Amino acid sequence: MSNKVFILDSTLRDGAQGQGISFSVEDKLKIVKALDDLGIDYVEAGNPGSNPKDMDFFRRAQGLRLKKTKLVAFGSTRRIGVTVEEDKNLQDLLEAKTEVVTIFGKSSDFHVTEILKTTLDENLKLIKESIEYLKKHQKEVIFDGEHFFDGYKSNKQYSIETLKTAKDAGADVIVLCDTNGGTTPKEIFDIVTEVKEILGDNIGIHCHNDIGVAVANSIIGVEAGANHIQGTFLGIGERCGNANLSTIIPTLMLKMDKDVIEKELLSSLKSTAMMLSEISNIQLKDDTPYIGSAAFAHKGGMHIDAVVKEPKSYEHINPEVVGNSRRILVSEVSGKSTILKEVQKLFPNFSKDSKEVQLIIDKLKELEHQGYQFEGAEGTIELVIRKIIGKYKPFFQLNNFKVIGEHPSSKANFTSTAVINVNVDGRDEMTAAEGDGPVNALDKALRKALEVFYPQLKYIRLVDYKVRVLDEGTATEASVRVLIESSDGSENWTTVGVSRDIIEASWIALVDSIEYKLIKDIERNVRTYF
Repeated sequence: MSNKVFILDSTLRDGAQGQGISFSVEDKLKIVKALDDLGIDYVEAGNPGSNPKDMDFFRRAQGLRLKKTKLVAFGSTRRIGVTVEEDKNLQDLLEAKTEVVTIFGKSSDFHVTEILKTTLDENLKLIKESIEYLKKHQKEVIFDGEHFFDGYKSNKQYSIETLKTAKDAGADVIVLCDTNGGTTPKEIFDIVTEVKEILGDNIGIHCHNDIGVAVANSIIGVEAGANHIQGTFLGIGERCGNANLSTIIPTLMLKMDKDVIEKELLSSLKSTAMMLSEISNIQLKDDTPYIGSAAFAHKGGMHIDAVVKEPKSYEHINPEVVGNSRRILVSEVSGKSTILKEVQKLFPNFSKDSKEVQLIIDKLKELEHQGYQFEGAEGTIELVIRKIIGKYKPFFQLNNFKVIGEHPSSKANFTSTAVINVNVDGRDEMTAAEGDGPVNALDKALRKALEVFYPQLKYIRLVDYKVRVLDEGTATEASVRVLIESSDGSENWTTVGVSRDIIEASWIALVDSIEYKLIKDIERNVRTYF
């Protein structure tokens, strides 16, 4: 039996049906290239019969030079009452000119009679004729048995018959779809095992996450004999989403020794995820397995001590294998050895006997007493370290800023305007910007002023903003902690600010964010800072 498991990524089709997700044609082209670079077998890129944008994409995609990925056009079996030659959906699939086509048909008697409003025999004809027509046009055909698992549990004989019909018509892969996402892992294993015994090889599985087990169901489907998995790279999709391929791929490779993508490409897993999250305009969750910022983060003193001595004590894999890295979270309870390691990440030759280590510990404790929290703010930690050991210089000086909020008499949204004046190397720059709220306006104005001196700042954006009230008993006089996550498209970093004034707290975090970015750019370009 082959050890190969084929991956079909449906980010651009099923993922695009998720709440708040919308891809332009340019977005889709970029995502296809990224998934091809990772070595994904199939990318289901849309339904050419559903909207002009998808058809425009397929026309433009004909010029792509892909290394590994096969583009897939998605559509349904023919409509009732028309021939395959007359069916617009099938003609659009052919016009997409992809080597591979996914065709979905009903595998549930309930959906045939109550939703499609036809007979069980007629549905089998739709499946048979549609697949035969596409095979006649030399297409590789993947058949998605929609609602298969629910159909199997209500009418096993008929659901199996839909799959047999598809295979006899020439379908290259038969995919069992848990369309409602409510099937349990035990049910998945038993049913996939039986289907494989009946149909043989080239069985696929397509799982939704409505009870939180889409990844588990996909993996157990492979254990039961499936060799084709469908999902979306970040788990996005309708309702609760689809099976998350960024978790499935490394699990199959590292835990089950399956042949999925080339091993050397696995190290680009996290960077691919970050790129797709940026294009999709969604935040990559910290606790995402393998690729999240917290996936290999350690805070507990005993954990840190153990993982430093022997990483496998609290890490199931080497994080670098998937392009991630270990994070030692710094807090007021951190010991001297933890702080020293943070310093040595920046300056490897820094002495463990240096008095600055204790000064850093004292400073962090002082700041945490004021309300700072550093376990998720590595950007601010680095700046604190640099300032104490003398490896820091400011990139600009603030002359002044003003923030104005306006609530117009019309029904227009509340807007804010920020005016800022900064000085860089003796040269003043004054500018203004309007935003959705005072912090957004201040962020835009600051970067607009500094882009004159540091053009690379135009590529960074604020991806998350959190506010925590620290001493609620003092009501509106309470201190607040602002946590900002920023990104330049290839790296994310977090900074923190604390003040009784939310604008000042935000300003502190914004300045740290920009200085962190500029320092990293200098280090990448000249290797040393100064």
